[in-house]
Amino acid sequence: MPLRSYRLLTFDVYGTLVDWEGGILAALEPSLAKSNASGKFTREQILHAYHDLEKAQQTKTPSMLYCDVLATIHAPLLEKLGLPTPTTQESQAFGESVGSWPAFPDTVAALHRLKKVYKLVVLSNVDRESFAKTNAGSLQGFEFDKIITAQDVGSYKPDLKNFRYMLEAVGGEFGVKREEVLQTAQSQFHDHHPAREVGMKSVWIVRPGATMGNLSENVFDWKFDTLGEMADAVEAE
Repeated sequence: MPLRSYRLLTFDVYGTLVDWEGGILAALEPSLAKSNASGKFTREQILHAYHDLEKAQQTKTPSMLYCDVLATIHAPLLEKLGLPTPTTQESQAFGESVGSWPAFPDTVAALHRLKKVYKLVVLSNVDRESFAKTNAGSLQGFEFDKIITAQDVGSYKPDLKNFRYMLEAVGGEFGVKREEVLQTAQSQFHDHHPAREVGMKSVWIVRPGATMGNLSENVFDWKFDTLGEMADAVEAE
């Protein structure tokens, strides 16, 4: 089916629209600098350690707000890197950094182009307040048609509950069927594999160089390096 045969795009935000890896590294830098450890670790070392801790915490406490997940894993992350224990205030600052993470350069313009064709819905693994800060900040106040967060669902992707909750919500509000929805995301772990399990088609926004959320098996129906390239393909149809 052509891309234009679909009616609604559901977006992962952090990793797809927003550079969460760059944001996490920048938020961790004060702790690294404090311990004279800037440049001591590779990007991959830090991000793999972070991703393992985040995944474990989200599984353990699925109803915990995302900003609190980050604050909670800050000390274990530094411990894993062999660095001193942070203060409570430093961990809180790490948790609150989400709203300042930068959007990818192509994101906002591509969203405006895609909105001419589709309903655009957020399906994000964060809390409402953190997303609101991102939306008002690096996403420049872009108006999505609907916003669904992990806080709304009470669990984190890749839990299938998040996808089923979204499908029921968009079906009721927009009259859109499962086969008219495209999950649009970077992470194979959080998005593409669970989307496939619930019978959804998906667009893989690769974001070349991304470290987190990768799996040995890649599943997708369309593949683009950037959201801008996807917008180009939709317009070309």
